[in-house]
Amino acid sequence: MTKPPVERRLTALPSRMDEGEDGVDHAADGASYDASATMKAWENFLDQNRPTGPGGLVRSVIERSWQRSAVSGVNPRGRGSELIVSADEVDGLRRQNGGLIQAAGKTFERLADILGETATMVVVTDQRGVIIDTAGDRHILDAAHDIRLEIGANWGEAVTGTNGIGTALVTGRPVYVRAAEHFCEGVKSWTCIGAPIRNPLDGSVVGVVDFSGPQDIFRSHNIALGMMAASHIELALADQLRVERMQLLELCLARLQGGARGDGFVIVDRQGRVIHHSDTAVARWRHAHPGSELRLGEQLMDFKGGNWPDNIAGLPGVESQRIEPLVHDGAFSGAVLLLGPTGHPAPAVRAGTSQAATALRAAREAIVGESAVLIEAIERAERAAQGRGAILLEGETGVGKELFAKLIHAAGLTTGKEPFVTFNCGAVSKDLLGGELFGHAPGAFTGATREGRAGRFEIADSGVLSLDEIGEMPLDLQPYLLRILEENAVYRIGEARPRPINVRLIASTNRNLKVEAAEGRFRKDLYFRIGAVKITIPPLRNRHGDIRLLLHHFNSRVATSQGTEPLRFQPAVIDLLERYEWPGNVREVRNLVESLSLMAVDRTVGIDDLPEDLIEDVQHLREAGGEAAERFDSGEPIARIDEAERRLIERTLVASGGNTSVAADRLGISRSTLYRKLQHYRARL
Repeated sequence: MTKPPVERRLTALPSRMDEGEDGVDHAADGASYDASATMKAWENFLDQNRPTGPGGLVRSVIERSWQRSAVSGVNPRGRGSELIVSADEVDGLRRQNGGLIQAAGKTFERLADILGETATMVVVTDQRGVIIDTAGDRHILDAAHDIRLEIGANWGEAVTGTNGIGTALVTGRPVYVRAAEHFCEGVKSWTCIGAPIRNPLDGSVVGVVDFSGPQDIFRSHNIALGMMAASHIELALADQLRVERMQLLELCLARLQGGARGDGFVIVDRQGRVIHHSDTAVARWRHAHPGSELRLGEQLMDFKGGNWPDNIAGLPGVESQRIEPLVHDGAFSGAVLLLGPTGHPAPAVRAGTSQAATALRAAREAIVGESAVLIEAIERAERAAQGRGAILLEGETGVGKELFAKLIHAAGLTTGKEPFVTFNCGAVSKDLLGGELFGHAPGAFTGATREGRAGRFEIADSGVLSLDEIGEMPLDLQPYLLRILEENAVYRIGEARPRPINVRLIASTNRNLKVEAAEGRFRKDLYFRIGAVKITIPPLRNRHGDIRLLLHHFNSRVATSQGTEPLRFQPAVIDLLERYEWPGNVREVRNLVESLSLMAVDRTVGIDDLPEDLIEDVQHLREAGGEAAERFDSGEPIARIDEAERRLIERTLVASGGNTSVAADRLGISRSTLYRKLQHYRARL
């Protein structure tokens, strides 16, 4: 056997540490480590091919690794790695794993002072176990050459037998291997602690960080140190991924211009791995590949050496596609794959772009869904955007009225610089509302500024003003709004001078303003002025097939923002969520996914993980509201949106136990707005 790398005094070890919940096999299954007994067990294994030694002192993780090593034909009398890649291959591996080396380098810098005099070295490997970088105590680094624990050496378990690097790669868990526990005789004077490094994109193992040294370097806290080092490297990789993803998204938007509604795009990095995709692309992929999913981290293409090939073949099974490279600072950085509808050619991707086209693409992608009623509403909104008259958006709370307002604004852009200003009429008091909308002259009222101030209409000049909850505007202010729309000029409060403006108004409401006007709660002349073009945004319960897309969309977005693995929904959960009526619409889906992501332990969502009120709604509220729902869906000539809102408020209050604060939060409105609506509907709780 080789001599120990550095002679050191052996110290007492903890008597026992059991396998913990973190997945680390912390110590012997039955007793503390005994070098002599472990050597006898190893010799017994070699002679009789039996994995156990006297007293069962060999840990199960080691026994299983010895068995795999023997099956792989590893030489038990070996003196370390027997497979060294060439210098050219090392250069290629270091280029290919440049991000991993960079991320590990930051961790190495933090460990430099700690490892300098501890007779310990640290290495990082690729996913096969080939060492691509080293650091640590220089004496140990020199001694490591004897067993070829050096850059370019392959320490995979099938090559070098049981060791911290190879066994961690096989098990996918942090593992330590002490001296005699190694499979190869020439390594039995060393101890190593390896921890897998996972890709933050898909959780796959991309390498191992390993601490190695003389057999007595083992301490229980060194296991935690290895896990911490791997965690720090993963965090650095996640930071790199965020930067790369944003860079490729910007490059993609710069290349995409125009394009038909419903086209989907997939962005891949230099390795051909998916780092982003639109929800429409997911649907196109399912159509082309039934039974399979388009997943983040999946390698769709093989860019040899990270370079754009001269002739790249399309993806099998996808009829309509176009692939274009994404270049940053003259270097190939990735590609965008554009998927068009079946039977239609994918539109060309042009190098030029404009702010208007980019804004329209972003606004379209922000509205997630492919149901017929949603697409019809989208197309109606884009047609309406070509005019200049006011538009009224009707829909329940949480359906995405603001997203439609942004779509109309984007579809009507010419320069891409026209402003988009939003204001919620139910968010401020009656006394302040006029000044916020129309502006005020110096000292026009108590609390007014000396200099005066422009209102939202002036700020939105030459662009779009989106007024949410227009039905909350007091009756005495509505004539001011009507005058502005008629004269294309605004009068600041306390000022007689008109200020010409060119503003397009998009009003939004969850009320039926026609009924409000008929009953005197909204001015008829203003209703006819803003309601000439009405677009009704469908509630989520009518958007058949969109629940899965929305769950995937918010799941991916939340996982990216929180730096976590995406949730996995059990089929029974998907089925239940598709039957749920979603009183809070799209906003409720988003809130549910965010809540589940924070509370999920193993990232798998079962029925028991869902909120109790949601399950109860599926089981009971559909039956309780069945008769009313049937009348509502039949097109009865009553206030349809008004009736839907009343039923929504009643159900939400029941589910909230009568707590108006909780109900208002679930509905996405202020408590004062809820009180006004309760008074309007004369609800009795």
